[in-house]
Amino acid sequence: MRDAVIVAAVRTPIGRGKPGGVLEGLHPVDMMAHSLRAIVDRTGIDPALIDEVIGGVVSQVGEQATNVTRRAALAAGFPESVPATTIDRQCSASQQALRFAAHAVIAGDCEVVVATGVESVSRIPMGTSLLDADNLTGAAFLERYPQGVPWQGISAELITSRWGLSRAQLDDYAFESHQRAADATKNGLFEAELTDPIAGVAIDEGIRYNVDRNALANLPPSFRNDVISQRFPEIDWHITAGNASQLGDGSAAVLVTTSENARRLGLTPLARIRSHIAVGDDPFLMLTAVVPATAKVLQQTGLQLSDIDLIEINEAYSSVVLAWAQETEADLARVNIHGGAISLGHPLGASGVRITATLVHAMRERGARYGLQTMCESGGQANAMLLEAL
Repeated sequence: MRDAVIVAAVRTPIGRGKPGGVLEGLHPVDMMAHSLRAIVDRTGIDPALIDEVIGGVVSQVGEQATNVTRRAALAAGFPESVPATTIDRQCSASQQALRFAAHAVIAGDCEVVVATGVESVSRIPMGTSLLDADNLTGAAFLERYPQGVPWQGISAELITSRWGLSRAQLDDYAFESHQRAADATKNGLFEAELTDPIAGVAIDEGIRYNVDRNALANLPPSFRNDVISQRFPEIDWHITAGNASQLGDGSAAVLVTTSENARRLGLTPLARIRSHIAVGDDPFLMLTAVVPATAKVLQQTGLQLSDIDLIEINEAYSSVVLAWAQETEADLARVNIHGGAISLGHPLGASGVRITATLVHAMRERGARYGLQTMCESGGQANAMLLEAL
């Protein structure tokens, strides 16, 4: 029976996704091409053997429009015969690319596939693709959901209130994320996943090595709104720039094949993809689907959460992780052990495979058997993946 294994997983350092960020000067095509070249360099594989490149990008406009993955594959020097496509599943775009890659090799449609992703938020700010959109839903959607869909920050605030999370809990989690990321960087724990320096940048820009817990507590709410306050009086306005993900610039890539192909090509698998699923949930709360996604991926594999050694859940907001932990009873000591998007940054279209790169190398470094990855998506969906070390 065919399987899907990850034989290489890399990412660029993450720059702050705003003007003046260290990677602002890089075109997104060049960033993705850097990750793709790193995959070839790490494995020594002939790129002509790659059957497809599948990339995730969220803001598919401007420099990130018209199938950026194809241009990046060509920029990386891949033969013109290697096809490439770009998908959008919001923050899970590149994790969905990895899911499609696994499907392709398990089905026998492809033998070697690269899943990748990129986002240059400093050049294409988040929301740019919405600037000319007066109506994103249409009449039929609003007939079913007359309340519409709020901005993600409002959903994060509603989650904070409904799960009874305090501002101190959110800030404590963010503080821990920065400490973990700083420790991982100082101890060289990201070295296995990081590409060679890009634009002279070797480490993640956004980590605060001496984060001030009191400073976190003094940050103002980011989404306070008098109209929303009247509509949802339960909102206490706890979400700030400090306990939400940092927008980032970056790219990542994962090479997927079968165990048999890996042996034939002389490649050493890092992990087998045991299960990779997607689910939908409430589009208004939007960010809660990580809970049923976790339940489904565990059900498919017959495992309990207690069997999982390491877990990566995207730190879109502290409230997402903490609400998920309440529902799943997860041990946070095993969750995002090297920090996450709050400290490292969230390069939207690349974050899915960035998390994969962090997870598979952390599993290898710690001798872990099972790893779980999940992340929420705009629109009330989530991906989840369960890895088994090889």
